[in-house]
Amino acid sequence: MSKIINIAIIAHVDHGKTTLTDHLLRQGGAFGERDEVPELVMDSNDLEKERGITIFSKNCSIHYQGHKINIVDTPGHADFGSEVERVLKMVDSVLLLVDAKEGPMPQTKFVLAKSLKLGLRPIVVINKIDKVDKEGRRAHAVIDLIFDLFVKLDASDEQLDFPVIYSISREGVAMNEFDDERKDLTPLFQAILKHVKPYPDRSSGPLQMQVTNLKYDDYVGRIAVGRVTSGRLGKNLNIVVSKRDGSLVPGKIVKLSTFEGLKQVEVDEAECGDIVAVAGLADITIGETVCSAEAPQPLPLLQIDEPTLTMDFIVNDSPFAGREGKYVTNRHLRERLERELQTNVGLRVEPLGGAEGFRVAGRGELHLSILLELMRREGYEVQISQPKVIYKTIHGEHMEPMEQAIITLPDEFAGVVIESLGKRRGTMEEMSSKNKMTTLIYLVPTRGLFGFRAEFIMATKGEGILHHSFARYERFKGEIARRNNGVLVSGNPGKTASYALDNLQDRAKLFVGPGVEVYEGMIVGENARRMDMTVNPTKEKKQTNIRAASADEAIRLTPPIKLSLEQALEFIDNDELVEITPKNVRLRKVYLTENEREKHRNDK
Repeated sequence: MSKIINIAIIAHVDHGKTTLTDHLLRQGGAFGERDEVPELVMDSNDLEKERGITIFSKNCSIHYQGHKINIVDTPGHADFGSEVERVLKMVDSVLLLVDAKEGPMPQTKFVLAKSLKLGLRPIVVINKIDKVDKEGRRAHAVIDLIFDLFVKLDASDEQLDFPVIYSISREGVAMNEFDDERKDLTPLFQAILKHVKPYPDRSSGPLQMQVTNLKYDDYVGRIAVGRVTSGRLGKNLNIVVSKRDGSLVPGKIVKLSTFEGLKQVEVDEAECGDIVAVAGLADITIGETVCSAEAPQPLPLLQIDEPTLTMDFIVNDSPFAGREGKYVTNRHLRERLERELQTNVGLRVEPLGGAEGFRVAGRGELHLSILLELMRREGYEVQISQPKVIYKTIHGEHMEPMEQAIITLPDEFAGVVIESLGKRRGTMEEMSSKNKMTTLIYLVPTRGLFGFRAEFIMATKGEGILHHSFARYERFKGEIARRNNGVLVSGNPGKTASYALDNLQDRAKLFVGPGVEVYEGMIVGENARRMDMTVNPTKEKKQTNIRAASADEAIRLTPPIKLSLEQALEFIDNDELVEITPKNVRLRKVYLTENEREKHRNDK
């Protein structure tokens, strides 16, 4: 039996997981001499490359000194935390990457807590040490912070005795001590072999393979990924699947693959301890166990985190519907969401009553906005309602989801941010100041963070850093005022004119520039006042035969604010929608005409 070690790389967003994985693959011999290897090779999705974050967990492997080391690159954002939690079930240890400058962050705490609870002993990697002082004082201070975090999370004595490696993942070097020679990743490889025991030989036991991840292929359908916990898994083997309801469903494995480097290699048999991908089991899902048909012994079910946020995905009915998208009907929308449910188990979908569309629930705004971004790139048109949190009744109490927010900002901006979070029902847990920078730790209702990021960037002049992750459910905190300002709503269809926009920009922030086609009911800017205002952005200057004194003065327009998909979702109020097409993200009112809006207000 081969010596198999399974490790996951866990960290907060942008702490260097994927870059380190790149160099582990290169130095572990996963590529040939003539292979062209792009940077961030594990971020294979276009969205991941553009955003510089890992969205989907991926498997790869290397062979080092007689060991096969399976590596799992995990997402770093809290909205994908449930996927990280499942991945940890199939590994023997984790590499906990921590930025030497930033120290432990919200997602660091989340994934570390899950690792410790599962009994894993992490190897701590202090990354980006080239960004701190040459004496290493900050790097050593971060180790103390990590130790304190281990203590807070009730780590065992063995877990508290964690090995530490220093690294610069961008350069592909690791050191046992801060001042050691910076050569390659050998110290990290040696630390893995020294501190992580190979998976024990359980090949003679009953077959058990628990599904921890799902993929989808147009040819073979759903692909289940997991570790062979016990026994041996063979191609064309008759097995049973232990379902979530306790039933046993017979099945047959049509295709069996293991991970070699970045590739999935088809095999006839997989060894105990190895991570595999199996096809042929149509309805298999996360947490279910593939067992021997003769002596089925299912493993305990994995729990899937419940959604905390909902949005309504509505068929596009704007005047521009069908102009830019290929898939625009309710049937197209239903088929796409059903396909997403094949692999995205954190998602919940139900039809909307009385309207064409679906209510989609997910783990957070990023979780759902990633899905929307993928859909628009595939040619879908859809309208999205204001995000809403999912409330729960626990022991008779009305409860809502809470987020832990960690904020780092210059001292001068601390007051205005503290005031803003207070209005959003936030509770300060910790505050510290060092080197003219303040760090705030807040517990804030999830709904209180809607629209906060844009306000935060403006308040801190772009110098503040905000990270947040789901913490827990708490008692309802009371009403929170959403947006302070109204919007400019176009009362006329046509193309925007510079003359009209010049008159509007003194009293509003514009979302459109000149020459942009708009329709009645489309939102073209944010009003400086609290109320909405219907305007005519298409109005041209009247032509006369009298020459004005200012005729030769050029109109100077301030560049319009281009809202991203996430910013648009945060911005809209409950009577507004985001229209998403392959080419544009537009804001609009639910009721397009002034008469309809007035009638709806009177009916309330």
